[in-house]
Amino acid sequence: MKKFWKWKNRTVTDQENQTKTVGRTLFLNGTIAEESWFDDDITPALFKEELMAGSGNITVWINSPGGDCVAAAQIYNMLMDYPHDVTVKIDGIAASAASVIAMAGTKVLISPVGMMMVHNPATVAWGDSAEMQKAIEMLSSVKDSIINAYEIKTGLSRAKLSHLMDAETWMDAHKAVELGFADGILGRTELPEDMEPPAVTMLYSKAAVVNSLMDKIAAKCKTKPKTEPEGRSVDSLYERLDLLRF
Repeated sequence: MKKFWKWKNRTVTDQENQTKTVGRTLFLNGTIAEESWFDDDITPALFKEELMAGSGNITVWINSPGGDCVAAAQIYNMLMDYPHDVTVKIDGIAASAASVIAMAGTKVLISPVGMMMVHNPATVAWGDSAEMQKAIEMLSSVKDSIINAYEIKTGLSRAKLSHLMDAETWMDAHKAVELGFADGILGRTELPEDMEPPAVTMLYSKAAVVNSLMDKIAAKCKTKPKTEPEGRSVDSLYERLDLLRF
């Protein structure tokens, strides 16, 4: 079993009284569980044992593209049940399953150049139509459970969160704070007091970009002669492109 987490003890300085204490820090880097935690009793138990091995507030640094949603759900629950404050700091990316873990933070802070991404869960299924329908229902239930975590943290409506997931939405630091996925930006207190936040924040929808691109390609094709040198109709290409839209 390859561990994707690491614990370290760090000296933390209280900015108000300048006192120093030893704080526990958890690093979640890379893929969340390269092997599924489904039917795995050992790995989750090991993670929980290490989490509960100490006491006091903890800091969780996240830089992960996501991974196993079962592992993410269990880690989220463990952090939510931890009896002390959990400060989540996103120094790179918290995407997919990693964004779910981030929602367990008592406070969530993100780097000025950090990113968050939410999207629908995915799986691989095999079998007849009945098995495919079971897979669809399972993915729907998983999506609902993920929305539960996002809803508790952000306060956004379930319909809004579902739309963000459908579009595979990427958020920069300011947009993550604006939508409630994060509480603040790392290092903000170190910036000049007269510095204003950017007037435009970035929210990137993969579905919207792909649809826009397909529209532009299709429009470009319609302006060409009706018949290519080989005798193909460009209209048929336009129809095929239209079928690929989200």
